[in-house]
Amino acid sequence: MMDRSRLTLVWFAAAFLLAIAFSPVADGQTPLTTELVASGFDDPLYLTSPPDDLDRLFVVEQRGKIWIVKDGVTLGAPFIDLSQKVSASGYEQGLLGLSFHPDYRDNGFFYVNYTRASDSATVVERYTVSAANPDLADPASGVVVLGPINQPYNNHNGGCIQFGPDGKLYVGMGDGGSAGDPNCYAQKGNTLLGKLLRINDDGSIPADNPFVGDPDVLDPIWALGLRNPWRFSFDRGTGDLFIADVGQSQREEVDFQPASSAGGENYGWKVMEGSLCFGSGNCPPGTPPCNDPSLTLPIHEYDHSSGKCSITGGYVYRGCAIPDLRGAYFFADYCSAQIWSFRTDGVTVFDLQDRTGELAPGGGRSIDLVTSFGEDADGELYIIDQGGEIFKVKADVPPAYIDLGYAKAGTGGVEPNLDICGLMGSGGTAALRLRDAVPNASALLVVSLIMDPQPYYGGILVPGLPPLLSALVTIDPDGRFSRTFNGGGGPLDLYAQFGILDPGATQGVAFSNAIKATLQP
Repeated sequence: MMDRSRLTLVWFAAAFLLAIAFSPVADGQTPLTTELVASGFDDPLYLTSPPDDLDRLFVVEQRGKIWIVKDGVTLGAPFIDLSQKVSASGYEQGLLGLSFHPDYRDNGFFYVNYTRASDSATVVERYTVSAANPDLADPASGVVVLGPINQPYNNHNGGCIQFGPDGKLYVGMGDGGSAGDPNCYAQKGNTLLGKLLRINDDGSIPADNPFVGDPDVLDPIWALGLRNPWRFSFDRGTGDLFIADVGQSQREEVDFQPASSAGGENYGWKVMEGSLCFGSGNCPPGTPPCNDPSLTLPIHEYDHSSGKCSITGGYVYRGCAIPDLRGAYFFADYCSAQIWSFRTDGVTVFDLQDRTGELAPGGGRSIDLVTSFGEDADGELYIIDQGGEIFKVKADVPPAYIDLGYAKAGTGGVEPNLDICGLMGSGGTAALRLRDAVPNASALLVVSLIMDPQPYYGGILVPGLPPLLSALVTIDPDGRFSRTFNGGGGPLDLYAQFGILDPGATQGVAFSNAIKATLQP
């Protein structure tokens, strides 16, 4: 016979299902802090996660190893060790980039960018995860998809690789090094140096690249006029591209490319350093002069006063944990250890904030040399310190949703986390997400306009009855569930909670945290 709790869930599932919408509180100024999540790395310079992988962070070390931090613990063996293939003798050489294929869950492909041990040439290589162990890569699976690209000097290697929202792989290439781009490679179409490249996932050339068919410009080139685009990123909310290009001696710059761009931008180096004229020695005929309208000027720049010297680009925050931070682009200066954020409408930069003080970790720790920022699968933001530490950017106050309490029942009860994510308001969407629940379990999603916490089958049900929405859902094999809602009117306060039918529980229902969400007008 079905027990009483299951009968109750069936009753709820049969109840009326209304269309609703909800949103975290926005437009605030949540104070920030940082939390140490891992340490002990050897010159770490990047962090990322595969799409939808909520449990693991992948940390790249300059000398060729990639480590996994899983549930807060660094695993004992590296995901892959490429140290025998990598040249890290130069200050800017090494294993410089990592990107997971958008369909990584199905094909297991990931891509690395490194300078080759034999001659320091740049190589982009594709590898495959081990079929036997998801925490190990197959070191014999490497396939070169780009390169080797000869590097005349041991600096300005670029190294960042990112899959764009179009599914293409973008590769940042520095101007070849030395100082002042002595051969003007960044303005020459017959070399890949000083460019942003765009290739298919197998290394072939997309037919819609801007210079395909132009005999004077190599087909992989997407944009030119870059000095050393050490870190660039795509806004996962809009698809816009932010390129942090390291300057020479006067200006550090952030270049902007809207998602609507068809490529072909010339960001000016070495004719210009930021908004300043630099020079055109050894540049080819037809190179645009300083301040020519064909050159794309940076959307933001800063000078080298107060010890600043080298920009470290970051990301536009699109995570769930700090709703009012969404849309802010983070970047840092490597030498001065300053960290800033700004917002932009694509034309104007506004809300520029110095975040250095509030992101200082305290407790005897410091963030001294920001080699990179990183994003996890949720879009939460991390700061990588070359000294070996990884910090997560967090709210220093409770988040915009309110945790209304948690209770679980049964010896086998679970402790899932409930998230609200999305940019709401009329016409917007938001996702209500559950994680770390029992795989394949059944769950009741309950949403109400009323908060009325009551003891309920071994737990506490927070949304008041009758519900505005109730639905019997199934947790996926990874212990996750997501449901997206459309925006509408408001403002209204909504209360949401999951009740988990844990197969391991001996009685009652395991309840998730409850949240209060404010529907925006």
